[in-house]
Amino acid sequence: MATLLSVNVGMPEDVSWQGRTVRTGAWKSPVDGPRTVRRLNVDGDGQGDLAGHGGEIRAVLVYQLQSYRYWQKHLGRDDLTFGIFGENFTVDGLPDDEVCIGDRYRVGEAEFEVTQPRVTCYRVGMRLGEPAMAALLVAHHRPGFYLRVLTEGRVRAGDEITLTRKGPGELSVADTDALLYLPGRDPEKLRRALDIPALSPGWQRSLRELAAAHPAPGRSGAPGGTRRPADVPVWPGFKPLRVARIVRETPAVTSVHLSAPDGMPLPEARAGQYLSVRLFAGDFGPAVRSYSLSRAPAAGAYRISVKREARGRVSGYVHERLRPGDLLDVAAPRGTFVLEEGTGPVVLASAGIGITPVLAMLHQLAAVRDPRPVRWIHVAHDRAHHAFAAESHALLARLPDAREQLYYTAEADPGPDGRHAVRGRPTAASLADLGLSADADAYLCGPPAFMDDLGAVLREHGLRPERIHTERFSALPAVNPGVMPATAVRPHPPSGPPGTGPLITFARSGITTPWSPAHGSLLELAEACDIPTRWSCRTGVCHTCATHLVSGGITYTTPPLEPPEAGTVLVCCSAPATEVVLDL
Repeated sequence: MATLLSVNVGMPEDVSWQGRTVRTGAWKSPVDGPRTVRRLNVDGDGQGDLAGHGGEIRAVLVYQLQSYRYWQKHLGRDDLTFGIFGENFTVDGLPDDEVCIGDRYRVGEAEFEVTQPRVTCYRVGMRLGEPAMAALLVAHHRPGFYLRVLTEGRVRAGDEITLTRKGPGELSVADTDALLYLPGRDPEKLRRALDIPALSPGWQRSLRELAAAHPAPGRSGAPGGTRRPADVPVWPGFKPLRVARIVRETPAVTSVHLSAPDGMPLPEARAGQYLSVRLFAGDFGPAVRSYSLSRAPAAGAYRISVKREARGRVSGYVHERLRPGDLLDVAAPRGTFVLEEGTGPVVLASAGIGITPVLAMLHQLAAVRDPRPVRWIHVAHDRAHHAFAAESHALLARLPDAREQLYYTAEADPGPDGRHAVRGRPTAASLADLGLSADADAYLCGPPAFMDDLGAVLREHGLRPERIHTERFSALPAVNPGVMPATAVRPHPPSGPPGTGPLITFARSGITTPWSPAHGSLLELAEACDIPTRWSCRTGVCHTCATHLVSGGITYTTPPLEPPEAGTVLVCCSAPATEVVLDL
């Protein structure tokens, strides 16, 4: 028989952490007397991050007395009071290796269903003053678990906990946690987990992707799996490629054709991928920039197209000083913004220089005269600055079912050959005649505002969000759960004395700076540069911080529980072993 030992509540509060403000509900304290448990939480309780730690699926967090005793011994602490692990219910019994997803329990007047293990998050370590706590909970198979409220009612310390129904898959909380976070996962357990209706949608999605990547013996990957293949480069680091030709496309855009110095064909790239190029432009040392391949590989050569940016040191070098015959250091094609196989309609939409990756996709479609309906949408300033206008129009003419809609922000333009351009930007009304299909896959590239606005228009047309793919060449949007947003600052070198270690380059942000051990990890260095970062656990568990390693070598200061995919690195727990270029 299990027993409810303590009911713990706490409202979200702002906590100072590493010079930032974190909104968190992790500070919980025991309460006396009965408390009503409602659909979303216990009366008097709140979650600071509803996306990760709240809602109906995660209304109540449970942690066990036995785990408290375990951590007291393991950590050598005697100050672990009930609620310090952020749990609402402290219980005697209900161990993680026995409680199963889908189990139902009655406590007092209320009934609950187990939905998922605890979300692995840095805030539990922040609350305990143990930064590695998120990793320890997983590694020691003691995560705790969430409950959904089936029947609202009052509960109080001392109530007995009665099992009312066993979960259908008999898959324990500890086993479920290990499936997501630890290596050596069992494919059959993965599939069994997906057959448990009570498992939360977020865990269902993550485990479905893993199941597609880890088929059982004798079976192919699960149909409809959403996990993309690993973006493994076809050569490591940088290698020299020769500038074969330079073509001025518009006053602001120049194309650079690249070939292998030995004349051998270059490896095939996927339409939509990009190259990272390292140049020594002037007296400023190496600079790395990423440019989309602007056509599908032809005869084993690559083409990139570079827009001249105001005060752009690298783009200025390409436009003014680069010559045919020069050698450039180039990293292999990479990127997951690629044209997927399929038979459904395709929307290719771009603004300005964002045309380059979708133009490569259009080349691929035209090369095989793909029968799919293709809709081409492009926004430019005017005809003089409309790069690849004739090229894209000719490619569209080779497709059996293709239509284009052009927009010029400066003025309307009747254009040659009936290529009329509407003044302004795409709207639901202006796209109505294109015949956009709700089951289309859309590929968008351009300024963030363009992709956000057009994405909203496409959703209005009925396209599902997962069918709208975008490419951003600036730093990706930050994922910093609980951290209160601060005023946006352009990425910059870190303040203070420069480091003396190897150079670290953040390719998307255009920052190169020497490493200093004063930064505990590559993630901390990125944060010191105000580069938008993506993380959750900060201890090598969740892989939210996984970043493509363009070149160089790293060492893990804290070994991750599971290595990341080939060609990527967990920046939250790594430091450089050599000069490093990160796609960040």
